[in-house]
Amino acid sequence: MRELTQKLWKQKGTGRARVGSIRSPLWRHGGTVHGPQPRSYDYSFPRKKLLGALRSALAAKLNDGKLIVVNAFDVKEPKTQPFREALDALKVDKTALLVEVANHGNRNLDLSSRNLEGVELVASNEVHPFHLLRYDRAIFSQPAIEKLQLSLKNSASKRTHEASEGEGRAPKKTTRAPRTRSKKAAEVA
Repeated sequence: MRELTQKLWKQKGTGRARVGSIRSPLWRHGGTVHGPQPRSYDYSFPRKKLLGALRSALAAKLNDGKLIVVNAFDVKEPKTQPFREALDALKVDKTALLVEVANHGNRNLDLSSRNLEGVELVASNEVHPFHLLRYDRAIFSQPAIEKLQLSLKNSASKRTHEASEGEGRAPKKTTRAPRTRSKKAAEVA
C-alpha cells in the first residue's frame, strides 16, 4: 500500500483529532492491522504413522489374497498386448499396482505398462499406503518386496522388535540395588 507521508493538518489548534496519515487503519480506505501474510500451510504427515499405515495396508492385501509376488518382471519387448496377457494370467481383472525396485533398468516394463488403463508402475521406495488402497491388486517383484520388508523392519519401533523376539517368554524383571546416601548427604540430614 502506498502511504502518503504528509501530515494532513497540524497537531494542535484545529479542534480536530490528531492525525498523521491518510492511510491510518481507523480511516476509510486505510490499511489493515495485522493483515494476512503469505505463508505455507503444508503439512508433512509423521513418518512413523505413514510406515505403520503401509504395514497395515500390506497386511490387508495379504489377508484378502490380493498381494502377488513374482520373481521378476521379464518383458522382452515394449508391447502392451503381451503384457496385458501376462496380467490376465495372474488374474488381474481390475486395477493393478506394479512395484519394482527403483533402478531396475527394464525400460520395456515402463513402456509396456504405461499405456494400460488402471495399471501403475511404482518404485519400491515410493510405495504409499494410498497406492495399496486405491488399486485392487498389488504385484511386487521379489527384490522389491524384500527391499520394502527390510525398510519396514528397520523403521519399526524397538518395542515392537523386542515383543516379536520375546514371544512366549516372560519379560525379565530387573532388580535395582537400594539407593544409599552419599556421605555428605548423610551429614546434612
